[in-house]
Amino acid sequence: MRIKSFLGTSKNAVLTQIWIAMITVLLLAFYKWRAKLGQSITEIFKLLQLTLFERRNLYELFEPPPTRQTMATCGQLSFDFNNF
Repeated sequence: MRIKSFLGTSKNAVLTQIWIAMITVLLLAFYKWRAKLGQSITEIFKLLQLTLFERRNLYELFEPPPTRQTMATCGQLSFDFNNF
């Protein structure tokens, strides 16, 4: 739990920010346990920071990317760069 700086200076503001950080870490740990993820909590937190304003299902964020065969079947062009 790393809090770089506090937004407020009063005792109540500091305690509120500490509680929010603790709740966030606990929610991420519960999500990691529930989804049986292999990533660390730090990796999960970084991914959530990158996709914070995107409206997506959390389980979809940690699914592996589609394979080449599934991309080819959905009408996408596929290039084979191994022949060059």
